[in-house]
Amino acid sequence: MKKNFLLIAGFFFLNFTIQAQSTVPAANVVLKKAVTDAGNQNKKVLLIFHASWCGWCHRMDAALNDEVCKKLFDDNFIIEHITVMESKGKENLENAGGKEMMEKYNGKDMGLPYWVVLDKDAKLLYDSQEKVTMADGTVKGQNIGCPATEKEVEKFIAILKKTTSLTASQLAIIAKRFRQNESK
Repeated sequence: MKKNFLLIAGFFFLNFTIQAQSTVPAANVVLKKAVTDAGNQNKKVLLIFHASWCGWCHRMDAALNDEVCKKLFDDNFIIEHITVMESKGKENLENAGGKEMMEKYNGKDMGLPYWVVLDKDAKLLYDSQEKVTMADGTVKGQNIGCPATEKEVEKFIAILKKTTSLTASQLAIIAKRFRQNESK
C-alpha cells in the first residue's frame, strides 16, 4: 500500500513539475498578446526584459507598481516581461526566443532591465538606451535600465512625454518615484 502511494505521489509530482516548466510562454506569444491588447485598448506596449536575480529589475517593477504611479502606467501601457539571462539552474524561467527578441530590439550586450516601448504593431518607438558619442566619434548605446539618476529619469520622462498623454503633474509624480530608486 505504502509503495503504491509513493508511486502515485511521485507520478503526480513529476506531472506537476513538467506542467510547471512548460507554462512559460514563448516570447513571441507574450508579445503577440501584448500588441493585440494594446491595439484593442489604444495603448502602447512597455516590454521589459528581466531576470529573477536582477535587483534593478525588481526596483523597476516596484516603481511601476507603486500605488502613486501604477494607474498612470496601466492607463497608458500594456506592460509585459520577457525573462532572459537566467542563472544556471533557473533557465526554465526564461521565455523561449527572449534573447533573440531582445537583440531584435537593439538589446544585444545590454544589461538588465532592458526595456522598449512599442506601438500596437510591435514597431519599436523607443528603447532604454542613452546614446553616447565616444571620443572617436562613434555613437554607442548605454542601457539606463531602471531609471534612478537624475539624467536617467529625465530620459525616461522624455520618452513617456512622447508616447503618452500624461500631464506635467503626472510625469512629475513618476519622476519623483523613480528618483527614489537611486537611494535604495
